[in-house]
Amino acid sequence: MCGIAGIFDSRNRGPIDAGLLRRMTAALAHRGPDGDGFYQAAGVGLGHRRLAIVDLAGGAQPLFNEDRSVCVVFNGEIFNFQPLMTELKALGHVFETRCDTEVIVHGWEEWGPRCLDRFNGQFAFALWDARSETLFLARDRFGGKPLYYTFLDDGRLLFASELKGLLCCPALERRLEAQAIEEFFALGYIPDPRSIYRNIRKLPPAHYLQLVRGDAAPEPRAYWDVQFTDGAPVAAAGAAQELIARFREAVRIRMIADVPLGAFLSGGVDSSGVVAMMATLEAAPVKTFSISFGAHGFDEIQYAAAIARRYATDHHVRAVDPEAFDLIDRLATIYDEPFADSSAIPTFRVSAAAREVVTVALSGDGGDEVFAGYRRHRWHLAEERIRGTLPDMVRATLFGVAGALYPKLDWAPRWLRGKATLQELARDPVSAYFASVSITDAGLRDRLFSPELRRELNGYSAVEVLRRYMPAAGSRHPLAQVQYADIKTYLPGDILTKVDRASMANSLEVRVPLLDHTLVEWAACLPPALRLGGGEGKRVLKSALEPFVPPDLLYRPKQGFVVPLAQWFRGPLRARLRDALCGPVLRQSGLFDMRTVTNQLDQHQSGRRDHSAALWALLMFAAFLRQVDGRAAAPPEERAGIVTANV
Repeated sequence: MCGIAGIFDSRNRGPIDAGLLRRMTAALAHRGPDGDGFYQAAGVGLGHRRLAIVDLAGGAQPLFNEDRSVCVVFNGEIFNFQPLMTELKALGHVFETRCDTEVIVHGWEEWGPRCLDRFNGQFAFALWDARSETLFLARDRFGGKPLYYTFLDDGRLLFASELKGLLCCPALERRLEAQAIEEFFALGYIPDPRSIYRNIRKLPPAHYLQLVRGDAAPEPRAYWDVQFTDGAPVAAAGAAQELIARFREAVRIRMIADVPLGAFLSGGVDSSGVVAMMATLEAAPVKTFSISFGAHGFDEIQYAAAIARRYATDHHVRAVDPEAFDLIDRLATIYDEPFADSSAIPTFRVSAAAREVVTVALSGDGGDEVFAGYRRHRWHLAEERIRGTLPDMVRATLFGVAGALYPKLDWAPRWLRGKATLQELARDPVSAYFASVSITDAGLRDRLFSPELRRELNGYSAVEVLRRYMPAAGSRHPLAQVQYADIKTYLPGDILTKVDRASMANSLEVRVPLLDHTLVEWAACLPPALRLGGGEGKRVLKSALEPFVPPDLLYRPKQGFVVPLAQWFRGPLRARLRDALCGPVLRQSGLFDMRTVTNQLDQHQSGRRDHSAALWALLMFAAFLRQVDGRAAAPPEERAGIVTANV
């Protein structure tokens, strides 16, 4: 992939700050180590860092149309660029490269904003049309590539692939947003369109922002959405056969590259399926990459090895000490804003290992969201069946009382830990699903936040994020609603953010075949029972992969990357965690009740409770304040007003 940055003066046509543009672009050098490029005109400047993937000699950016009136800087790939190039040539457009980037400028000339309907890819780009003095920013359908932007008081718009590009601007006011802090401690990430800063936004997936000089600042506009239907009856065998055809094509177009290409192989269903499809499309051995923690229960390395043997891949395993937590200090500067998914650590490690051999890697991300593979999907359907048997008032009273009385048994086997389930049954479906995806509960957040932060929140809860999405799924089926919510929140905010930053910190491009939008649209129209049926998540995907993947891999319990946080925090990270959470950074921020922080630490480190998720979130937030924001330990008069609610 690449990195992009830019400045647009919406009021004036004077020269832009060339030094600032270069600093913003240089901050993204890790995204594009193969060179930089710039475009400057009256009141506009575009910057680009290149990671060369296709047309290594001719694909430098910025890239122009024939008369240089349209210019683009682009991060990502248009996977169907070859048929689009043929179509545009037939319409009279002249191409000077064989690079996918050039279809964007000619597609804009031919179709305007509707060019986005034609692109099958993962991307973020900025296009300048000098004839109409229009700046056009766009992001792909699922948010695989990031794009941050901000409007300054003087009328300038700044944008960049990562937050660090915008933070180069000295005129940018950094005011933490209270609602983003609530969302982070509830979900472990900050969902689009918010960022940690009040005046900086992420362009949401499947949206564009079209700015014309002299006009008022517009709101982003959606150009695509996935809609679930309950699906007409479909023969399972026919659906499985069609899935393989669609899956193989999605993989095929993502194997187009002029640089070495491979795949992540975790040993799970999705990555194994990707490798199997690649092996059927390529005669040469597929290069595959796995991480081994060297300790039982932390990885799926034996299953990855089985797939590697079956397809005779060129398999690379990087052994990592399960206590190799030296990366923790880097995470804040990699992600720029608070991010609490600890699997970012192994994702970074496998990306670093892959980059030693290849420049592009395919991954199996997206399969759980598209085909209902999370355990919480099964639990939600089971709870919905129970909710449907009782009137709301009776259900809320009965299970509310039972949930309050049932002890919290973090230490017990899963079948005895019923408190959360009882509490969820007392709630409405949105609140219940929110509880299942939250890393902390509302009661803890209320105790954790300072009175000042609670006052700024004014009763706001991150559950509102899901309330925006679950009713908009296109279907009333509970499975469709939670899948849609995951696709709109967890997928772009956590999964794809994790992969993008971890891979791009290593200058590696990662492509995601299971998020081909035509495949997702098809899957969303399947009967829900083909996605989750008989208690089996990803039912149709697993059935389709039976000829390609061993059954003991397909039908075993889901695992994934596991980082031993609970053990770390009671063992080798014990003192370091206490120093970080009880030190001046959190205390002087004015955001937290330090008695609650200390209580969480004491309970966890004594072994009485497992608070590892909350403690990790606090550790990551402290690292953000210290390494990115940089003002948490400033004198009180300099910190005043840094937290602002978006009201």
